[in-house]
Amino acid sequence: MAAPGTVHALVEVQAAACPAAVYALGSEDGRQVGFATLRARCREVAALLEQAGVAPGETVSFVMPNGLQTLLLLLGTMYGGRCVNPVNLLSQPDQMQYVLKHSDCRLVFVSPDWEDRVRALLAGIARPIMLRVVDPVSDRIADAPAGAEVSPPATDAMALLMYTSGTTGRPKGVVLTQANLAANAQAIGTEHALGTLDRVLGVLPLYHINAFAVTMLAPLAHGGSVVICPRFSASTFWPLALAHACTWINVVPTIISFLLEGEAPPRAATSAIRFCRSASAALPPEHLRAFEHKFGIGIIETMGLTETVAPAFSNPLEPAKRKPGAVGRASGCEARVIDADLQPVADGSSGEIAIRGPNVMRGYYKNPEATAAAFTPDGWLRTGDLGHRDADGFFFVTGRIKELIIKGGENIAPREIDEALLQHPAVLEAAAVGVPDKHYGQEILACVVLREGMTCDETTLRAFCLDKLGRYKTPAQFRFVAGLPRGPSGKVQRLKLLD
Repeated sequence: MAAPGTVHALVEVQAAACPAAVYALGSEDGRQVGFATLRARCREVAALLEQAGVAPGETVSFVMPNGLQTLLLLLGTMYGGRCVNPVNLLSQPDQMQYVLKHSDCRLVFVSPDWEDRVRALLAGIARPIMLRVVDPVSDRIADAPAGAEVSPPATDAMALLMYTSGTTGRPKGVVLTQANLAANAQAIGTEHALGTLDRVLGVLPLYHINAFAVTMLAPLAHGGSVVICPRFSASTFWPLALAHACTWINVVPTIISFLLEGEAPPRAATSAIRFCRSASAALPPEHLRAFEHKFGIGIIETMGLTETVAPAFSNPLEPAKRKPGAVGRASGCEARVIDADLQPVADGSSGEIAIRGPNVMRGYYKNPEATAAAFTPDGWLRTGDLGHRDADGFFFVTGRIKELIIKGGENIAPREIDEALLQHPAVLEAAAVGVPDKHYGQEILACVVLREGMTCDETTLRAFCLDKLGRYKTPAQFRFVAGLPRGPSGKVQRLKLLD
């Protein structure tokens, strides 16, 4: 029997329990992969890597968009005891080259449309790196050797090397083990009461931790299924969810914002969708209420980091027990709020959120200094998120430590400014950031995206903020922009507003 707590074990368990059940479907052609077929493909991938000389424990990089093939290669590589390194397709060329070099990858799987660019990047790296071009939407590898039974990797073996977005300095490689991935996949299924009949629409990119853990691994842990889409499209989102009988959807706040601008399908058509899961960035309460009212689908807010295999917090499945504005309670781990001296604070007091549990990373790849700085002496991961916990154990995030606005010695959470502006009917998106000020140290700049066809001026918004926030927290400057800079998860990169 396969060792517990590995991706290998997740595949083996489902292949034995429900071999004919569908695990993954391609949204474009409806091609299906069952659990027995998944195991066969995983064994083929392991044999292919063995043939290529990539030993267990070594790293394989992926420069590929979503597709059945992408999913099968990722799972097969981990199943065979190798480490996967999905590369962010939104990276700048120098950043992508840095990741390929720093990761020590032996081989890169690349889609045809990326081949020339990746070959050029690899030419600038001194060590030899193999390249294999594959079709991301196929359901098997051409010329793959016959697969055989594969020895399971150790639970503490490195399974995923995923680089953070690197908004400041070089991106850091987060090292996650087989046990980290398996533990969180099972925790997600437990948290959302997922079963074999549940199917999720996968529109988020697999090179981001949310899609990797939630839409790919969670269905594998509970015997459910995923519809793999090449990308998010507002025009096809609901038709795909309904055509493939999805029972839940996993999105980020940016997607919710786009969906709110479109038409709602009939309530009868969406009645089978049990919930919408929002993650990766704070969801404004106004958008939550508007979505639930427009589509009749309840939203479960969650939060996590790459360093915690995505979700570490979740609101309850039962609607009456959820708290809008909260990221939820600790899920599959422990969480606390600590002060500047790294000591826990009382409920209701603000501080830095810290996490400990089986989902927490081993550390940052080849970066012992950053790893040491990320943990407290007693082993709690410092998230860098500011917030508080209430008496019911719900956590509320008010911002990032690096993004905190300090005006005249007073700490101001940017999200408070954002949420006030979003209450104005003409405002589609808003993000506040601190700018230098000779009197206060920092003043507040608010960047605003207006709704299509609506107009508003600085005087109107300033008066609105004075009423909602008071004089001290009202932005000194307003800037109207076409869009906000975002990372791959949809999270606003506030510090880039200053570029």
